[in-house]
Amino acid sequence: MREKIQPKYYPNAKVTCASCGTEWTTGSTSPEIRTEVCSNCHPFYTGQQARILDREGQVDRFYKRLQSRQDIVAEKKAASEAKTSPDRPIAEFQLTTKAVNALASAGITTAGEALERFEGGEKALLEIEGFGRKSLIDLKKQLRQSGYTLPAAAEEIEV
Repeated sequence: MREKIQPKYYPNAKVTCASCGTEWTTGSTSPEIRTEVCSNCHPFYTGQQARILDREGQVDRFYKRLQSRQDIVAEKKAASEAKTSPDRPIAEFQLTTKAVNALASAGITTAGEALERFEGGEKALLEIEGFGRKSLIDLKKQLRQSGYTLPAAAEEIEV
């Protein structure tokens, strides 16, 4: 071991906890040590994990961030549920005016009504006057992009 490079060792260094005031001795390179939390008052060791030491409002700031994150998640969920609502008007989908008018004349004004009509297959929609194959493809595409699940009968292609 080299001479004169090792720090001085104090075998009876005094350790003081700033939270509870407990003192004990240990070996250290510092003659006096101050800690913020010790094993006598730390919630993990005492089993009082409900008691949280709040230094400079960090816990409050954490809970505010957590609450704002939960609010954002709830807003996104509500927006996605509104996007797939069966009461959503057909006019909101990017269909041609002719297709929207043809569906309206047949009494189909919402996505839920269109999905009900799809239960009878593609033929049920193609029977509507003024509603052709391209309009059908566009409607199916818009419904899928919006998150709707088409009935199995709508997936069967009829010629």
